[in-house]
Amino acid sequence: MKKNTCVFALLLLSSLLNGADAGEANVVNATVSKTGAGLYSFSVTVQHEDSGWDHYANQWEVVDPQGKVLGTRILVHPHVREQPFTRSLSGVRIGAGVKSVTIRAQDLVHGYGGTSFTLNLPD
Repeated sequence: MKKNTCVFALLLLSSLLNGADAGEANVVNATVSKTGAGLYSFSVTVQHEDSGWDHYANQWEVVDPQGKVLGTRILVHPHVREQPFTRSLSGVRIGAGVKSVTIRAQDLVHGYGGTSFTLNLPD
């Protein structure tokens, strides 16, 4: 009984540690285009070692220099076999005074903290 408990505890600990190995979600590339007066479209490439439904990059955000979130792209499933992957977001409204934005990605385990990507907005 004691041996089985130890084996179970080791397996549980191993699975928890392996899930954390996927690291943080990193934005490795991004582009922006102006689509109208104050409207922008973004194409963002994210790298993350998605391991399944418990640990994957689940969204990225467009953030102004003051930290205000201007747009969010929800990623609804893991990309275990597609790395890095690129997704788009259109119709992001950005005020005239904003000259640059930062794109940041998060995963289910670590949240934000990986590499972000800053873009200057086109005129």
